Amino acid sequence: MHRVLLPALALLTLAACGSNDAADSGPPATVRAEGAICRPTPTGRQMTGCYLTLTAATADRLVSASSPDANLVQVHESRIESGMMMMRELREGLPLPAGEAVALAPGGNHLMLLGVTEPLVAGDSVALTLTFESSPPLEVTAIVGQPAVADADPAAG
Repeated sequence: MHRVLLPALALLTLAACGSNDAADSGPPATVRAEGAICRPTPTGRQMTGCYLTLTAATADRLVSASSPDANLVQVHESRIESGMMMMRELREGLPLPAGEAVALAPGGNHLMLLGVTEPLVAGDSVALTLTFESSPPLEVTAIVGQPAVADADPAAG
């Protein structure tokens, strides 16, 4: 009886240690952020643009952002429409192809801080939380200053 019972018990123990579907799906998706910078707020305005480069290990999507320094943060795009630069919220978020650096830069995709709670001046820092479709939220600290590429309107994206 022991000869049959011991192998059966060992087999049940091994089965209980079986794979977890979540563990088999590989490591959690991750996104890396680099070069985060927000423009100083123009005098009398409570909005500004923030820029950074995001690289996702696996395909993902930036779906939202938040900051304790602003009432609202939106993912925006700037583009020329009828000869004028227009900004609009990317309600579906920003796609992040696997392994490709996606630049959020002046005149293109960017984060728009609306209802900035205190004026942002050069040298300050801004805390941002980026939320993705698959990856865990990412805490980023942006420096306040002028981005490498400037456009005509300092409040524009």
